[in-house]
Amino acid sequence: MTPTHFDAIVIGAGQAGPSLAGRLAQSGRKVAIIERKLFGGTCVNTGCTPTKTLIASAYVAHKARTAKSYGIDVAGPVVADMKALKARKDSVLLKSRNGVESWLRGMENCTVFTGHAHFESSTTIRVGEELIEAPQTFLNVGGRAVVPNMPGVKDIPFLTNTTLLDIDTLPRHLAIVGGSYIGIEFAQAFRRFGSEVTIVEMGPRLAQREDEDVSAAIKEILEKEGIRVRLNAECISLHNDPAGVSVHVTCDEDGTPTTASHVLLAVGRRPNTDDLGLEKAGVAVDERGYVKVDDQLRTNVPGIWAMGDCNGKGAFTHTAYNDFEIVAANLLDNDPRRVSDRITTYGLFMDPPLARVGMTEREVRQSGKAALIGTRPMTKVNRAVEKGESDGFMKILVDAESKLILGASILGVGGDEAIHCITDVMYARAPYTTIQRAVHIHPTVSELIPTMLGDLKPLQ
Repeated sequence: MTPTHFDAIVIGAGQAGPSLAGRLAQSGRKVAIIERKLFGGTCVNTGCTPTKTLIASAYVAHKARTAKSYGIDVAGPVVADMKALKARKDSVLLKSRNGVESWLRGMENCTVFTGHAHFESSTTIRVGEELIEAPQTFLNVGGRAVVPNMPGVKDIPFLTNTTLLDIDTLPRHLAIVGGSYIGIEFAQAFRRFGSEVTIVEMGPRLAQREDEDVSAAIKEILEKEGIRVRLNAECISLHNDPAGVSVHVTCDEDGTPTTASHVLLAVGRRPNTDDLGLEKAGVAVDERGYVKVDDQLRTNVPGIWAMGDCNGKGAFTHTAYNDFEIVAANLLDNDPRRVSDRITTYGLFMDPPLARVGMTEREVRQSGKAALIGTRPMTKVNRAVEKGESDGFMKILVDAESKLILGASILGVGGDEAIHCITDVMYARAPYTTIQRAVHIHPTVSELIPTMLGDLKPLQ
């Protein structure tokens, strides 16, 4: 079979792929984009869009239950209609998914292929019965949930972050194996919907990527809402039980099993690179399956790039989109952008949210830098107190010599927006006094960042 020729092939219609296809097609190139399942990728279908839609519903339920503390009398019990919740979630994500697909199918110079892509060579790809070729190929194949090889996992029904989104009945008791970002977000949402929730985490604390004070505050917030947290849970095994599934653990404090109606496995993600035929193209991957790339996202094979979750350089929607920007800038704009120019920033969208940028306090200490630190509890942020949402705190770290901001954490209402005050100044490589001397609007969360910077102390 003679392959159909294109100037570029994009594999995967997640966050980076469609935008790059658009730029390439706009430049006059003949582009093929391949999607084997759902347009929009993880963010639109099983990540940000559906989960944050559910979290918004959970927030409303929580506010309704606590309305009396605001002087509002809500008569009757607050009940989550799971079928209606799912319908709302599906409506939001379908609008995004269909929008991406319609845009691509209507794009001039772009041909959409639906099916599984498999390399025949470094320049030739098979999609079902179709054979296509191009001198340039861009991987944007995303990732999926890890199913850990723990005892009993093949014998019991379990949920992942994807399948949990499909249920339309309320779990009586949701046990979550994994106390990181996905597990924490689902734990709080389903507790607010009315489920009993237990988090089982092998490590000594939740969200172990964060500083210990942040992890402790997250745990306190969750436990205050009635979520049981089991840490140092070693030797986890799963068993069928008349009441559902039994999670057996060895814990420092309590080794009794947790019996739940549903179990969510939230222990990490893996790249979708194991069935692409990358070996036929000669593309190198690391021991976890992530495609190896350089600072401009080129693989070891000339003419092949990797963007988004499959390259292990970020695993966030915003980093995937930035991957597109880096590739497009280098290829089309003569602008040598690099991954190493990117400052680490992300959010944990529990309530209140955690926003992070740059280095943690632990990383600053390990670096040996002379640093200054400032903190402020959200109880001293008027906007948080007025909203009745004063859990959490702010923390910022500054290089004592250069006065450049090293990193910050904001666990508190509005923190996911306020963090960008700090992020933008870090990208500008301006001293912290740029924010300290700025006049912010009152009453906001952001206005307390200059105040916090005015009270910096040496990091001991």
